[in-house]
Amino acid sequence: MIWPVAKRGRARKRHVPDVVSIPAEDMLAHAKWRAISWRSGTKGKLKARFAAVRVRVADGPPQRIGDKGQQHLPGEEAWLIGEHRMSGEKKYYLANLPATTDLRTLAATIKARWICEQAHQQLKEELGLDHFEGRSWQGLHRHALMTMIAYAFLQYRRLKAARRKKKNRRTAAATDIARRTPSHPQTLRSTTTAAVPALQKMDLQRAAA
Repeated sequence: MIWPVAKRGRARKRHVPDVVSIPAEDMLAHAKWRAISWRSGTKGKLKARFAAVRVRVADGPPQRIGDKGQQHLPGEEAWLIGEHRMSGEKKYYLANLPATTDLRTLAATIKARWICEQAHQQLKEELGLDHFEGRSWQGLHRHALMTMIAYAFLQYRRLKAARRKKKNRRTAAATDIARRTPSHPQTLRSTTTAAVPALQKMDLQRAAA
């Protein structure tokens, strides 16, 4: 930001940016990209390449900068996050998380949107979130609250059943391993036991002689 000097007319009351706005792709051109996996899907781990830099978003009021035309003043500082998917598609996001946030947390926060969309879709299709026909905010709030309580209860039941199934699978695997464990070698034990009396018999014959 610089303070412009007016050659004529009234004195300027606002600072103006000393550089023009830069596209998101150019801002991340020299950033360090990392491959990050955020969760496991039906076909394996979901992963992509991410990069992030701190920027000031040009979303302020427009201001003329000399011969560079109208430019928006910089706003609050935020994270600019880029995503390069395996298909070649590129995505860019803005996040107002703290400056100390690491890249993995930024990627996980972005990808949490899919979970929210799935929950919203199930709330509408399975529990009737979009069936409310009232006109009051209080009625809408109560209807949404009841559907969210029902959704939380069903999620609890589903996770509990999944844990029980996983536990039973582990127990069955442990039982199968125990059944396959070989017992002590009876053949060696009988051979050793038979060899001892034979030695004793030989000693008795020598003593009688």
